[in-house]
Amino acid sequence: MIENLKKRKVSKKTKKSWRKNVDIKDVDKFLDNKRLEERLGAPFSERADSELFSIDKSRDETLLVSKLERRAQLKVKEPRCFAILKPHTAVSDPITKRNRVKTPEERKNPIRRKIENAMKKNGILKLRERISLKDRSIAKEKRNKRYKRGEFKEDIWNKEQNVPAELNSGWFTSDTIRHTLANTGRKRKRVPESLIKKTSALPAVQVPHPGTSYNPSFNDHQDLLREVAEKQLQFEKEEAHLNRVTNQMFKKISSQEKDRNTLKEMSEGLPLNLPVENSENHGDEDATVKSVNPPTKNEKKTLQKRRKQKEERQMKLQRKHNKIEKKKVADIYKLKLIHKQMESKEKEEKLTKERREAIKEKQSVEPKVLSRIKFEASEPDFKLGAELSGNLRNAEPVGSLLKDRFKSLQQRNIVAPGALVLKHTKPNVKRYIKADHKINCSAK
Repeated sequence: MIENLKKRKVSKKTKKSWRKNVDIKDVDKFLDNKRLEERLGAPFSERADSELFSIDKSRDETLLVSKLERRAQLKVKEPRCFAILKPHTAVSDPITKRNRVKTPEERKNPIRRKIENAMKKNGILKLRERISLKDRSIAKEKRNKRYKRGEFKEDIWNKEQNVPAELNSGWFTSDTIRHTLANTGRKRKRVPESLIKKTSALPAVQVPHPGTSYNPSFNDHQDLLREVAEKQLQFEKEEAHLNRVTNQMFKKISSQEKDRNTLKEMSEGLPLNLPVENSENHGDEDATVKSVNPPTKNEKKTLQKRRKQKEERQMKLQRKHNKIEKKKVADIYKLKLIHKQMESKEKEEKLTKERREAIKEKQSVEPKVLSRIKFEASEPDFKLGAELSGNLRNAEPVGSLLKDRFKSLQQRNIVAPGALVLKHTKPNVKRYIKADHKINCSAK
């Protein structure tokens, strides 16, 4: 039944209906092939075999060329990226003559162009040209001054600061000079303290004691053992002192005796056994009531009292002035004594300064307090005389290099000292079941 159906006739009156109802795929395919042949040149059916095929009788010269020569040829060879700029079709340009827009230089009158060239040779430029030349020179200077990544030609902190002569005096502080230069367009760099001051005066790597060598001399080894013994004796002495002033200072007593001593101490000075007196003797002997703060009357000063007060003030000032003048006269006869006092004071200040400098120098090599844990220096590594081998092959390693470097960082105030936490204490959490989550299994 489907085979017997005839094709339905449609209208082909308009262009729209013609395109819709007519199959023109074969025509489009033919035209595409035709255009491709035009782009590639003549059709392959019309070309000769010599144009389509060629017999290669030459040998591969690249195998006989060295690697350096091949690289030189590749540098001269045209890059492949330029292939996109070349024409990829054999079809000729349909527009044989094209109009070209002339440049502003070409559109100028020859006489005008000649005058401008003569003015440029004589150095006469327009305002716009002068501004452009100035901008170009500024941009070039900035481009030359710009630092490239990874390029360090000079130390910016050691660079001398160009300070004007009027500011380069002892009357201006560094902050004043920096503020003035910043407001005049010239900044003065402030060197950070971290670059100037080190965290510690100790060297990064300290030279070990010569007695710690695998083959030390007898004197060096004995000096090391002596130092270790002195440190151990000092440690035992401190421990004995702490034990003496803590544990041995108090005696052990029973709890009953402790309670009796506490009661005795707390009741010290209290009137426990006083005779009972009659209540009649406790009455007030003096029945008159005296005011603690009696009221004062506002009495006005008389003229005589004011005059006397004024005379007294003047006499006090006069006595003070006379005392100063008398002291000046007396100081003239005490010049030797004053000179001695000044010398003794200067000597005392000098000694104080030297003492402070010594304390400061001592503190510069000591570790600072960076955390709640105090820094503890590692114990010195040593070997007894029987343990010394005398050669590196039989020598046993002593100490740890990683621990030594870590202790050095702590001693030089780079890393804060800490303690190894082996067990973290967890809080006791009370667990309970909510009332609405409880299940009563007995109830049925």
